[in-house]
Amino acid sequence: MSLRDLSARLRKLGWVDGDNLTIERAYADRKGERLAGLANELVSKRVELILSIGAQATLAATRATRTIPILFWSVGWPVERGFVDSLARPGRNVTGINAVGTEITTKRLQFLREIAPTARRLSWLRLPGQEETLAGGRFDLTALLKADASSLGFETRFHDIRPPEDVGPIFAEITAWHAQAITVSTSSRASGSLIAALALHHRLPSAFGNRRDVEAGGLLAYDPARSEIELLSFRFYEYVDRILRGARPADLPVEQAKKFELVINRTTATTLGLTIPPSLLQRADE
Repeated sequence: MSLRDLSARLRKLGWVDGDNLTIERAYADRKGERLAGLANELVSKRVELILSIGAQATLAATRATRTIPILFWSVGWPVERGFVDSLARPGRNVTGINAVGTEITTKRLQFLREIAPTARRLSWLRLPGQEETLAGGRFDLTALLKADASSLGFETRFHDIRPPEDVGPIFAEITAWHAQAITVSTSSRASGSLIAALALHHRLPSAFGNRRDVEAGGLLAYDPARSEIELLSFRFYEYVDRILRGARPADLPVEQAKKFELVINRTTATTLGLTIPPSLLQRADE
């Protein structure tokens, strides 16, 4: 979901930028240290609603204000981070669209286990800063994910995804540990494609959270269906409209994806010498 079409999407709901609506845009240019200052600047302008994309932007916004409504997109574990009291009843000035949680990452690993039944050592790549809470502490996401992987017979090591130029050194760590498979929670377009290519080069079965990485050579992806993303995008702008008309975020449930797609790259499986079980092929959406 992109905010590039923000004005056009809101116009369809009756909000015209420069007429009955003023949009203040604040971009950190991928510099996380700028987020707190940008959030405080928006609060000082007395905006009536803050839209935040991703966990770090939402963290900065929630720390900047406990009264101005905040609507987030793609934030995993919002309850554990302290952004909302519960998904069904947020209870505060924050609501939004939730990224997939541990149940989806576990399902992804189950599919990886079916295709690569002998793999034991799993390298888990993820974006850093996913465990920081509103109160300033950290919740133990690593232990949660490691326990899920262990239940499927994986010994797991975690690696933080840095800018694309650092993916090479990460793979040096992965190969030195003699990993037998990798999974990727979240990545940028550039780093995801590079990870998929390097996984194939090192003959590592890979599971991703975005189908584009499978198109780049990854083995499989399990993520929200394209139709579901469009539906969630529609709900996001519907929430913008409702909040601007007086609805309270505390009363608007955090929306979650309900339909997911399994995508498998058969060419990659063949290259890796892996056989896709017929039952899994039947379940695959593509």
